[in-house]
Amino acid sequence: MTIYSLYIYDRHCTCVYYQDWHRTRRPKPAVEGGLLPAVSQAVSPQPSDPNPTSASAYTSPRNTLSSSSGIVVAMNDALSQQTASPLLKTPPSAVTVASTGLSFDEEAKLVYGVVLSLRNIAKKLSGRDESFVNYRTSTYKLHLFETFSGYKFVMLSDPYTDSLRLVLRQIYVGPFLEYIVRNPLVDMDSKLAGVDNEYFRASLDRMVRGLSVFS
Repeated sequence: MTIYSLYIYDRHCTCVYYQDWHRTRRPKPAVEGGLLPAVSQAVSPQPSDPNPTSASAYTSPRNTLSSSSGIVVAMNDALSQQTASPLLKTPPSAVTVASTGLSFDEEAKLVYGVVLSLRNIAKKLSGRDESFVNYRTSTYKLHLFETFSGYKFVMLSDPYTDSLRLVLRQIYVGPFLEYIVRNPLVDMDSKLAGVDNEYFRASLDRMVRGLSVFS
């Protein structure tokens, strides 16, 4: 059993955060203008590099954490952060990257569309008291936790993993409240930027890696 990835959507149906762990087929970077800044450096549109010989800071598909100072809790700036934090650094030779063929903005829309459709089907067939929490295919299991403010936490895992709804709730009441909601530098209702910051990403990573289902 293992955990593949996490998506967080705001009440505007927009992906504001992404992180992955055991993905072997990763999405292509989002197209220009298709993804908010400060969602994830690993899938943000790649700016044109004036120096083609310079090495990329993201040498691993699991390395989505970056920091310019490590002091101020703030949203990442895609233009100002050029060095990767060693907290999540993985040797390039240890990972084989294969693309899914989809850009990340397309993938995020598909994931949200599946969640919205299944949630509506569950409510129409079973009544308002019934809620959609997860579904399973032969290759993965999708888990959903939705807050009263409209934020949706979506996690993909191994198909045989038990329900991770409580884990998603712990992410919300723990790192999310601590480093996002209570962070005065994060605009919770912004349509201009995501909610990624170094402390939230590092705290979330430690929590997920400490789960018994993580391997």
